[in-house]
Amino acid sequence: MKRLAHAVDAKVFQPLRPLLGNVRRLLISPDGSLNLIPFAALVNGRGRYAVERYSINYLASGRDLLRLQVARKSRGGPLVVAAPDFGRGGQVEEAGLKKQQKDASKGEVKAESTRSAVRDLYFPPLPDAAQEGEALRVLLPGATLLTKRRATKAALSQMRSPRLLHIATHGFFLEDQNLTSAGEPGAETLTDDPDRALQRLERRGVSIASPLLRLDLALAGANEQKEDDNGILTALEVTGLNLWGTKLVTLSACDTGVGEVKNGDGVHGLRRALVLAGAETQVMSLWAVPDKATRELMVSYYRMLQQGQGRGETLRRAPLEMLKKAQ
Repeated sequence: MKRLAHAVDAKVFQPLRPLLGNVRRLLISPDGSLNLIPFAALVNGRGRYAVERYSINYLASGRDLLRLQVARKSRGGPLVVAAPDFGRGGQVEEAGLKKQQKDASKGEVKAESTRSAVRDLYFPPLPDAAQEGEALRVLLPGATLLTKRRATKAALSQMRSPRLLHIATHGFFLEDQNLTSAGEPGAETLTDDPDRALQRLERRGVSIASPLLRLDLALAGANEQKEDDNGILTALEVTGLNLWGTKLVTLSACDTGVGEVKNGDGVHGLRRALVLAGAETQVMSLWAVPDKATRELMVSYYRMLQQGQGRGETLRRAPLEMLKKAQ
């Protein structure tokens, strides 16, 4: 991984260093596939990560600098959503998917909803996310903690501009592929590497055109897929949340920063959805993230925030602490 990080650094970052001088804070507005590169993880010729020298923030475009100058007032205290009870699922749902796969193999595949694409994903519990949520409830004065069966889509839709929103759960991105059913039985388990868990889904004849319908967060009941609340929060639904006045949204989940890259138009996914919803600052992941390490990083991050450090600088210092521990 460090070899690849150095190769990208040599092509993208190294030509800029002579122009940066003693600058330590960078605002980067990348284009195309550069949106999917964590610049802080690039490695220079001396084997040092960029995060060791620079505090890096990302902009969807230069217009963000103007947007952030607009004063916004929060209406509520911190809201922490962590470790939803995904439920056990059932044979009825699995049988329904198998019938859909059989029908899809006979003719044209129809893109109906995200539900049809994720119905046979099984979301295992996140014990470290539960600990993460409880730790943040203690760290953040006045915080509301929603966990287990209370961590629902309905609860998120009813919130009004919390000062801070933290969601610790499973996140995943479905590729837009029109492939035929492999007829493979059983439910997939979403692990710390959701791409591996989704490999079979990508061969199963479901196509969802909009990236805002393919970038999802799992909430309470996601394994049960009920009609009134399927437990899957899509990026499209995120655009309808009331986050105008929310200073920080942290998505403590896998792959929340990815999406469909459009040259000259940024990333279509949760990044854009949160901006449209009104969120001022976002913390997201570009890769699969392990449950325990994520908990340690998030607790360290919020502890530093409570000490009065800035959001961007804190996101630099927290991983540096972990880097020292793990070498």
